[in-house]
Amino acid sequence: MGQEFLMGNEAIAMGAIAAGVNLVAGYPGTPSTEVLETVAKRRPDNTYVEWSINEKVAMEVGAGAAYTGARVMVTMKQVGLNVATDPLMSLEYIGVKGGMVILVADDPGPISSQTEQDTRHFSRFSKLPCFDPSTVQEAYEMVQEAFEYSEKYRTPVFFRSTTRVSHGYAVVDLKEPNDYHVNSIEGFVKDTKRWVIFPKLSYQAHMDIEKRNKELAGVFSAYSRNYILNDDSKFPAKGIATGGFSFTYACEALRELGSVKLLKVSTPHPFPEELAVKFLAGLDEVLCIEELDPVIERELIYICGKYQLPVKIYGKMSGHVHTAGENSIDSVKGNIASFLGLTITDSAAVAGNELAEMPVLPVRPPVLCAGCPHRASFYAVKQAMKGKKTIFCGDIGCYTMGNAMPLDMVDTCLCMGAGLGIAQGVRHMEPDTACFAFVGDSTFFAAAIPGVINAVYNQANMTLVVLDNSTTAMTGHQPHPGTGQTMMGDVVDKVSIEGILKGIGLKFVETVDPLQYDKAVSTVTRAAEQPGVKAIIFKSPCIAIVKSDKCLSVNQDKCINCRKCIREIGCPALIIRDDRVVIDDSLCTGCGLCSQICPALAIGGEDNE
Repeated sequence: MGQEFLMGNEAIAMGAIAAGVNLVAGYPGTPSTEVLETVAKRRPDNTYVEWSINEKVAMEVGAGAAYTGARVMVTMKQVGLNVATDPLMSLEYIGVKGGMVILVADDPGPISSQTEQDTRHFSRFSKLPCFDPSTVQEAYEMVQEAFEYSEKYRTPVFFRSTTRVSHGYAVVDLKEPNDYHVNSIEGFVKDTKRWVIFPKLSYQAHMDIEKRNKELAGVFSAYSRNYILNDDSKFPAKGIATGGFSFTYACEALRELGSVKLLKVSTPHPFPEELAVKFLAGLDEVLCIEELDPVIERELIYICGKYQLPVKIYGKMSGHVHTAGENSIDSVKGNIASFLGLTITDSAAVAGNELAEMPVLPVRPPVLCAGCPHRASFYAVKQAMKGKKTIFCGDIGCYTMGNAMPLDMVDTCLCMGAGLGIAQGVRHMEPDTACFAFVGDSTFFAAAIPGVINAVYNQANMTLVVLDNSTTAMTGHQPHPGTGQTMMGDVVDKVSIEGILKGIGLKFVETVDPLQYDKAVSTVTRAAEQPGVKAIIFKSPCIAIVKSDKCLSVNQDKCINCRKCIREIGCPALIIRDDRVVIDDSLCTGCGLCSQICPALAIGGEDNE
């Protein structure tokens, strides 16, 4: 058995490879992205990998492969599961032949998401089993077990990770390649009574699912990753129930605070009821530590009622644990200490190592990169529409940061592709408002096309602005249909955004480089004057994939210190030094936007001083 220092997502991917995964499909989204990327890098020849157009399509591609007996993994972040729910809710009734693991990475915080959704609720809602690892090593091992349970019970299963498991690192014990599972694919066998969903089949399937989940609750009570620790607790009337990465925090806290009876829940659904009853026996009080919602807490309250156990259950619902955000070692230690009636002593002081007081860190909100073409796109639209009643509907991606001052160009942001529908709704109610919807090139393919069709069909009056930077920038520059590359490394024909829009029926579709400021402004002005649905494609590559060694500078003899460049575009390369505007040459990419708006023509090339 070998060892590697791996990120949690890499460990999950390596576990899937060891399980003999045949197909992996997904859509990029932090904190899940590295799972599929690692499979793509390290896959055996018989494993197919793709970035699908969105999570719904990924789920359907995965289902088709699982129908043949292939082992399949589908990857996404928690909000992506919303998109995949339609096929998922029917797939639970149909079932699968090969093992199918749905990797969903939750984002407590949230650190990089719109929501703090808890996939454990989706597990119960969809009646599918859920596996919830606590460490990187356990994630590697548990994903292999998840495939086995999925295949045995012929059902998709959730593998729910959270940010600290997905992005944590550890030395992982790996199987040798000759110990990997080799999956024999039978192929698709026609059987309309199994693979075609209709009401009578669903009724019977529903009964079978309920029977299976009742059985699994018993099976999971004996599952080796659900267990009870510390029967010799120094607090015999108290217990702690936890799962996921919070278990790791709880164990670390208890090393300092003292031994307490501990229930580890690795399968929140179906809940290991028999094990929980054994844990609760003899206890007076239990504290539940979990992310994100009170799933374990509710289950234990239910079990106490069902078995008439006189145990008080505390957690998020009782106010003993905070109800939002990530857990941390400090928050968990504080929760447990309070529950046990202890006072926390600073661990460094206990060890005799007094630490100097750390200075307060500066607040650094996220901003568009220096030279980002989205800044130029937003600024061109803002200038063209100055003085007019306008709404700017944003979307999910780097360009969401266009909401920050001084651009202030994102009035709404709901979910991927929603800006199109919101713009239409506003316009129907406010005919005097010019409505713009911004969407990135990757998001256009993933979620925006139906919104454009709806706008054309229902005779909306709005302007679509596609911010095409030739990549999926926010999640790590993954390919999409407009890039001409696949995750398998194939070079394919690019899918034309302009061609799609014209095919849908748009008459006004123009592509312009947003870094050509005057042309960009005039294009927006002309588009806004047109009736119906029109589109502007601002096309300029992401500065992270097209590096430039150019740098601009400010001619201080010409500069009138009006600071228009700083006040209006907010590029981080433009700074104040000694009360004068200068350009940070470590950040500047030479995009030229500032030089085009400078009223004194004081900004130019390196020899501009």
